Amino acid sequence: MTDIDQKPNDQPTSRPGDGFVQSFARGLTVIRTFNADNPEQTLSEVAAAAGLTRAGARRILLTLIALGYVQAEGRQFRLTPKILDLGFSYLSSMPFWNLAEPVIEALVSTVHESSSAAVLDGNEIVYVVRVPTRKIMTVSLSIGSRLPAFWTSLGRVLLSGLTDDQILMLLEQTDFVQHTPRTLITPGSLLTEIRNVRKQGWALVDQELEDGLMSIAAPIVDRQGRTIAAINISGNVQRKTASEMQETFLPPLLAASQKISNLLKKR
Repeated sequence: MTDIDQKPNDQPTSRPGDGFVQSFARGLTVIRTFNADNPEQTLSEVAAAAGLTRAGARRILLTLIALGYVQAEGRQFRLTPKILDLGFSYLSSMPFWNLAEPVIEALVSTVHESSSAAVLDGNEIVYVVRVPTRKIMTVSLSIGSRLPAFWTSLGRVLLSGLTDDQILMLLEQTDFVQHTPRTLITPGSLLTEIRNVRKQGWALVDQELEDGLMSIAAPIVDRQGRTIAAINISGNVQRKTASEMQETFLPPLLAASQKISNLLKKR
């Protein structure tokens, strides 16, 4: 793709090196413009959201249509189910999740609350396993769902596996939103909390992301001792207090996270 595909007032995109394929990066940007708020878009809408000219966006959309990842009806474009292949390629590259899921299902049957596993992607967590029991959030969660790492128990466990410098760098890239009156919204308070999580080996977040929602999480580590994922139990304050959640759910959660870690180390 040539420079004419950039909008005239756009700044040139910095490139990591000669191996950077800008047209491929722009194709991924076009894919990411489709979401729950924008499941269908016109060419003009895609171009505006991706920061491309109409001609540049059109070429990318036609390529995605030819590959089967996008379909067009009249002036509207939408993703096809084939786009899921890209996400499931990641899950299939980590086959130990097939072993982890039964452990999480057993945990859910024991505690009678929802449980999930997630990995870290920048300053967000991405759900890779989810076993729900009931809907406790206003946001519907499923495999591939994303939430801000700094205000979730899963995220704080995953962040605790990073160095302080890495955490500070992610804090610089984060928008601080007062989700609830309990939300920690200063870099210093968040760094202190993550250090505490690193020391104790688990995290409990009490209504920082959404009123009424609590969760407790523990790490999943590989044979090198690196935190590569986290597992949690989610609950509602109407059923348990934070102290009750810790007392009741932490032991079975730590046992499940250890079991998954052991399975991983055997592979």
